[in-house]
Amino acid sequence: MSTRDELRRLHFINSLFAHVTGRDLYLAGQIKAAIAFSLAELEQQTAEHPEMAAKYDAAFTAAAAQLLEKFFHEHERHGFYHWDAAKSLESATPLFARNEVMAGLRHLAPYDESTLLITNIRPALLPPERRKTPRRVRDYEELLDFIRELAAARTPRNAKLHLLFL
Repeated sequence: MSTRDELRRLHFINSLFAHVTGRDLYLAGQIKAAIAFSLAELEQQTAEHPEMAAKYDAAFTAAAAQLLEKFFHEHERHGFYHWDAAKSLESATPLFARNEVMAGLRHLAPYDESTLLITNIRPALLPPERRKTPRRVRDYEELLDFIRELAAARTPRNAKLHLLFL
């Protein structure tokens, strides 16, 4: 694992858990260590087989999403919804993405403050084993813009929505 990847993961954890860490990178490092410990066997396999790095990243993201969901479940006044764009082949297409985002926004509507976590859009539209063609990159960027615009249009003005893409 490169230093750059480690730093990226540390900032990822610090962003996700800023309300817990208070932007304390040491505490973020402890959370990251707990996630990494729970994935130690997979990390060891990744070191032995570098081709499994994508699986490690996916498992790391899934573990962080589970921790975040667990944290928000304990805070009754803060809404949380998670959509995994890679759960099916068509999930990341605009029609299905709109349906999923709208379901999330309906779920979050009663809350004044909420978090909509969207994971795996990049691997769904830009698979690491395939070439990044200009069309795939354009589709990816257009879907991100579409989701941002949809969330902005469908969120009440007095609500505070945190939109996270992992």
